[in-house]
Amino acid sequence: MEIAYVLVKSKIGHEMDVMNDILKIDGVKEVMGTYGVYDIFVKVQVATRKEVEEVITKKIRKINSVISTTTLSVIPEQGGK
Repeated sequence: MEIAYVLVKSKIGHEMDVMNDILKIDGVKEVMGTYGVYDIFVKVQVATRKEVEEVITKKIRKINSVISTTTLSVIPEQGGK
C-alpha cells in the first residue's frame, strides 16, 4: 500500500468546492482545510506508486480552482502510529 500526503493551494473562496471534488476521487482517504501557505491537506492511499501519480497529476491537479500541489511521499520504515 502506498501513502502520500498532498498539500493543495486553491483559488481564494473556492476551498470548499475543491475539497468536495477531491473527496470524490478514489484513493483519497482524508481531506482537511488548513491555515497557512496551503489551503487543503489530502491523504492518498492506493496500491501502487503509479496510482499515487495518477491521482495527483490526472485528478487533483485537474480540478478547477487548484493552483498548485506539493506532494509528501511517505517512508514506511520511518513511520509512527
